[in-house]
Amino acid sequence: MEPKIGDKMKVSPQLTALPDWIDGEVIDVEHNPFMGLIISIKDKLGRIFFGQSRFFIAL
Repeated sequence: MEPKIGDKMKVSPQLTALPDWIDGEVIDVEHNPFMGLIISIKDKLGRIFFGQSRFFIAL
């Protein structure tokens, strides 16, 4: 299932280089022909993380 803007997701420490999974809200979903599905989330501190969908899980 493809995420929609406003959905809640977690992003992997493999992408963020932080010690824990980060919760956030989806702010953009892009279909990139080279990288596949790219998801952008914004956390409660205002940080934005984006990357391939394999680094994200739905809450």
